[in-house]
Amino acid sequence: MRVLVVEDEMRLAETLQWGLEADGYAVDLAHDGLEGLELAQLYPYQVIVLDIMLPKLNGYRVCAALRERGVTTPILMLTAKNGEYDEAEALDTGADDYLSKPFSYVVLTARLRALTRRGAAGSAGVLEFGDLVLDPAKRTCRRAGTPVSLTTKEFAVLECLLRHGGQLVTKRDILDQVWDLAYRGDPNIVEVYVSALRRKLDAPFGRHTIATVRGAGYRLVTE
Repeated sequence: MRVLVVEDEMRLAETLQWGLEADGYAVDLAHDGLEGLELAQLYPYQVIVLDIMLPKLNGYRVCAALRERGVTTPILMLTAKNGEYDEAEALDTGADDYLSKPFSYVVLTARLRALTRRGAAGSAGVLEFGDLVLDPAKRTCRRAGTPVSLTTKEFAVLECLLRHGGQLVTKRDILDQVWDLAYRGDPNIVEVYVSALRRKLDAPFGRHTIATVRGAGYRLVTE
């Protein structure tokens, strides 16, 4: 799950990043509206946390611009303001939900889960490939009806592959969707997680679902 947090208060932004990453999200930060607008159009985020009072371009204008340009990523707006008119303006510009500061982190994460469930329902919902079934909303995985326990990153890599069906998925695609912009490590980390998925999902069931396309990436295949 990849999240963009657009927040100019550095301490709050870093606290949100730390908390969300501890909960298994990949988090990118932007500290002004223009940077947030650019990142939101470049990368495939599952949800955007967007402050209203931002330098260079306020959250209302960022949200409106994204919707005008066809970006349908769910947006949760944060505001230090209180009042029904501010909340109404957030929703009218295209936000999916809002939260007034100060807010509970528990409530924030509950709102994010609700938004991502709506996004999953509107796009693919439960993902299936043969007898492999992944439910992003419930965070469950089954193979031939048998529950399979996955780590957060394993789950995210598998979700990326399933959302592409039988199409080629490059390492770069997986890194962009599963890791955040701050990741500067070895891109071969993807191979480590693909190998782990094969050990859990293929080998015990006599399957060979995740195929390597030499020099290109990976593809799900039917046998």
